[in-house]
Parts: sequence; structure tokens; C-alpha cells
Amino acid sequence: MRLDGLRTMVTGAASGIGLATAEVFAQAGSQVILADLAEEQAEREANRLCALGLNAISLGLDVSDDNSVNAAVAKAGAVDVLVNVAGWGKIQPFVENDKAFWDKVIAVNFYGVVKLTHALLPPMIERKRGKIINVSSDAGRVGSLGETVYAGAKAGVIGFTKSLAREMARYDITVNCVCPGPTDTPLLAAVPERHREAFQKAIPMRRFAKPHEIADAALFFASKRSDYVTGQILSVSGGLTLAG
Repeated sequence: MRLDGLRTMVTGAASGIGLATAEVFAQAGSQVILADLAEEQAEREANRLCALGLNAISLGLDVSDDNSVNAAVAKAGAVDVLVNVAGWGKIQPFVENDKAFWDKVIAVNFYGVVKLTHALLPPMIERKRGKIINVSSDAGRVGSLGETVYAGAKAGVIGFTKSLAREMARYDITVNCVCPGPTDTPLLAAVPERHREAFQKAIPMRRFAKPHEIADAALFFASKRSDYVTGQILSVSGGLTLAG
């Protein structure tokens, strides 16, 4: 699956699933914009990809901040593909959450997707082509212990994906969603060990996803092989949510 001649923006691209997505898309021939709050780390990774002969640039982006989103869009210009990966959360019982925690979870995981997509859509509509891939979570499909507001925000991304797909179909813009299960990323490494062990035991394949396995699913949605696929939710979780 090739993406030659396409420009892709990947958020959360300095590490984890975002970085793996940037690498896989660059290897497929796309120019990739690595957008991340960790601007210096994103720049290092973009330089590393360039040293491998790939086409990559970096961009500072805080998806939870309106001014940062507007500035990033102005710098990036039009893109052919948007992959919304940036996310944040931590395991905590709902009754221990406070409003500041809710606000951050929703701002990063849901509102950031909405804002950036809204800002980048007009050129896609004008050209009548584009691909939007949202990375949600299986927590948003079936819920997750200790991640109640996170699961709610990710469920919002799923609903947003399906609704936007209906609106954008007339412009030949596809909107699809990848839902990872537990994935071997820095975010998972911050989860208490007992929770990681419980996650792994619950996965039929008995291992966590590798970031590139999530990126490969996103690559399908970005490629021409999915031109007639829109509004779809693809779980990549080793069978964790077979009954979901």
C-alpha cells in the first residue's frame, strides 16, 4: 500500500503509536508531518527519518490549545491525510477524579480531534478528496475499569467518526477509526504493573499490540485500497473485545 505524493499530518507523533504511524506512512512514500506537544522530540524523530531517506518534518502542536492548533494548521497548510493519534489518560477510579482531570482527558482525547479536523477539512472539501483516520480505543467501544471518562471521550471519537463520515461522503473524503487495545507504548508503561498483568491475561493472544500493528491498520484506511470504506471502526486488540 503506497502513499506516494500525499502529505500526512500525524498528531502525537513523537512517540508510541503516533511515531510508528509516522514511520510506516513515510516508508509508504508520504511526506509526514510529525506534530506533537513534545516539539524537540518530534524534531529529533523527523530528523532520524530524514536520515533514512524518508520525507518528514516536525511541528509543535498542543491539541488541547486553540492557539496552538490554529498556528500549527497555518504552518502545515493543506494535507491529504490526517491521523489523529494524540491522547492522554491514566488509571484512576472515577470517584477519585476531579474536574481538572476530566477537562484534560476530554480536551486531549476528544475536543482536540474535533478542533484539528475542523481546521484541516476546508481544503479537503475544496479538492474533493482526503482521508481522516481517528485513533480511538477499545475502551471507547466496551468500557475500561479505571478509565471511565477516558472511555467516554474515546466513545465520543467513535460517534464523531461515524457522523463526520456521513457528512463528508459527498466530497469523497473518508473518515475511519482504529481502536487499539493495550499497546506497548510509554502511556502503557505508566500504568501500574498489576493492571498491565490483568490486561495481558485478558487478551486472547496473550500479548500487547506493537505500535506498528496499529499503524498498519491506519495505513489501510489512508491507502487507495480503502477508497470505498468510510465510517468504519476497526479494533486492533488481539481479540480482547471479541464479544464487544
